[in-house]
Amino acid sequence: MELARALRGEAQRADERRVLVLAGEPDRTRERAAAALTASGIPAGETTVLGPEPVRSCERHDQRRAAELLGRTRSAVVVDAHEVCRPNALGTAVGAVDGGGLCLLLTPPLEEWPDRRDDFDSSLAVPPFDRAQVTGHFRRRLVETIRAHRGIAVVAVGDDGETVEQSGLTDPPPRRPRRALDPPADPDFAAATYDACCTSDQRDAVHALEALASPGRAVLVEADRGRGKSSAAGLAAANLASAGLDVLVTAPQYRSAGELFTRAEALLGTLGESVERDRADAPRQLTVGPAGESGRIRFEDPSRAVDLPDEPDVVFVDEAAALSVRRLESLLAAPSVAFTTTVHGYEGAGRGFSVRFRDRLDDCDHDVTEVSMTAPIRYADADPVEVWAFRALLLDARPPVPELVTDATPESVTYRRLSSADLLEDEQLLRETFGLLVLAHYRTEPTDLARLLDAPNLTVRALTQNGHVVAVALLAREGALDRGTRDRMYEGGRVRGNMIPDVLTTQLRDREAGVPVGQRVLRIATHGAVRSRGLGSQLLTEIRREFDDDVDWLGVGFGATPELLAFWRANGYRTVHLSTSRNDRSGEYSAVMLDPCSDAGRELAARHSGWFCDRIGATLTDALADAEPDVVRATLAAVDAEPDPALSAWEWRLVAGLPSGASILDTNPAPFRRLALRHLVAPAGPGALSARQERLLVRKVLQARPWAEVADEMGYVSERECKRAVGGAVETLTRVHREQP
Repeated sequence: MELARALRGEAQRADERRVLVLAGEPDRTRERAAAALTASGIPAGETTVLGPEPVRSCERHDQRRAAELLGRTRSAVVVDAHEVCRPNALGTAVGAVDGGGLCLLLTPPLEEWPDRRDDFDSSLAVPPFDRAQVTGHFRRRLVETIRAHRGIAVVAVGDDGETVEQSGLTDPPPRRPRRALDPPADPDFAAATYDACCTSDQRDAVHALEALASPGRAVLVEADRGRGKSSAAGLAAANLASAGLDVLVTAPQYRSAGELFTRAEALLGTLGESVERDRADAPRQLTVGPAGESGRIRFEDPSRAVDLPDEPDVVFVDEAAALSVRRLESLLAAPSVAFTTTVHGYEGAGRGFSVRFRDRLDDCDHDVTEVSMTAPIRYADADPVEVWAFRALLLDARPPVPELVTDATPESVTYRRLSSADLLEDEQLLRETFGLLVLAHYRTEPTDLARLLDAPNLTVRALTQNGHVVAVALLAREGALDRGTRDRMYEGGRVRGNMIPDVLTTQLRDREAGVPVGQRVLRIATHGAVRSRGLGSQLLTEIRREFDDDVDWLGVGFGATPELLAFWRANGYRTVHLSTSRNDRSGEYSAVMLDPCSDAGRELAARHSGWFCDRIGATLTDALADAEPDVVRATLAAVDAEPDPALSAWEWRLVAGLPSGASILDTNPAPFRRLALRHLVAPAGPGALSARQERLLVRKVLQARPWAEVADEMGYVSERECKRAVGGAVETLTRVHREQP
């Protein structure tokens, strides 16, 4: 209790946070946590417990619901890790603690903790692996960081009392009083806006957002978590709505934008504006000002926001890194738009925005302003707990600096098999590897670090230049499932991991798809300084060489884009499936591709390639009727099959009559579809049709879009001209196949 009081007092004086680890048996550590909170003077109403048992009368959630803390600040958070330690929950808990607050971590004895297995470990043991094969490396590293970092107290709680193993006290200087910020020169927003800013970074971000009042502007705000970017967006949105503008806000979930609405409403009150909520709690619309002259701030889910409903004047996109490039591009159609995103955050360090979207942003018609926010708002710059959390969870992991790898070529690099033990022993190697994997995915969380270090089904392969990682692939072993598991999967039961066998079994009704064993490429990334040199392909070549005799197939599943489909096709992978619904986050249809390595793998791939050709024609006129033509072209071009058009003599006469106008496509489109499908999967001759002609066949023949729509989309001056173009493409196909009776 004395230590808890001392930690709390020191944290308050320095405007920093402290961590108190109570290690021992569950009941005793929970009792001591309650005593520590009481002794430190933290009210129960300002404390949240993440765990299975109550502590005092505090708010409590299961660790699975740690996201309830996102966007909130607490004086204390208790993480009860006796039954389970979820890395995401730990990161979220630390991020929710305010300056002057405490994070309490309840654990088994630290020397035993890495070797114990809990429910989170069970989630890493996907079939056919079991929990005993989970390594425990993540917790071993976590304990090492706890022992090594400042600001973390460790108390061993035993039957015969407590032992303070490290005090966590750092004797920091007292916090400096906050100086009033000078407002920016010639501000357009109300003066009270800048009085509400907590740091110069936040002031500068709000000042940059003033540009949104004029059409043709885009503002990008990047920040680590806890820097006040959502608050800055809220302050700006309030001013814009006060000026009568319609402000549309979107984010992956409403809770991500909750702080924006809170700050906007508070500032509008300060400005004396009348504000009407659409609901008492968690409003999704704030109407500002008198009727007829009102502005508003409203929230829409990304799936609807991309259509820019009711033609907003300004769009704010919060946590933009978690949205697909496709959706972000659609939002650029707004008159003015702001993108705010977390660079390193407890809820995920997604870099898809930076990696995939920045080029599009640079090429757009908007004038773009970029702002970075680095100064924390809720605690002091020198806060040791942030330093610990960033290291323990690798929230700031980055690839090597470009100068170290700029000379890398396929001939100069070394192929490496990186075990979790290798990564645990070499912090630089771990940081570079994880940093590249972060770049490969729109969202990477602390849980992914635990999977990387502990999951028995995952392996890492890399190319290195002078010891530095230039390309990395994360692989998951799938298949080799026993009969009971396969039957459960076939009947619709959930089987963790094994994504490709699951899709082929449950959706495509192949009861034996889980028998062959494969390696699925979960993520692959190449350092930005050496892209387009063939290093990604070189890495896949080395992986193929290594696993050729050990597995039946190599596979991959991803959000389908023409570029990615072409990349995987060039590396020997062939399409066996295209999903019939878009991914909620990426907004793209997902492709599954296989590269068979054995007779069993080739039989599996051939079976599903044939089934794909049999069903895709009907699917393109239904669930995939809105798929982009270039995605369809690239998907079909990567199918390893030769579908037979199987046209009767009468159908060939029908097809041959289209160019002259003797036949009408709409009276019997089936033979035209079979002929177009054959060409797009296995063309009779190279260059027979142009890319534009193939897009036309996809839109009109395969997807059966209305003539007027196709003519408009494809840029034809009339439906008649569009029909002639279809006739010309069909005439070419008829000639090159040389099948006329």
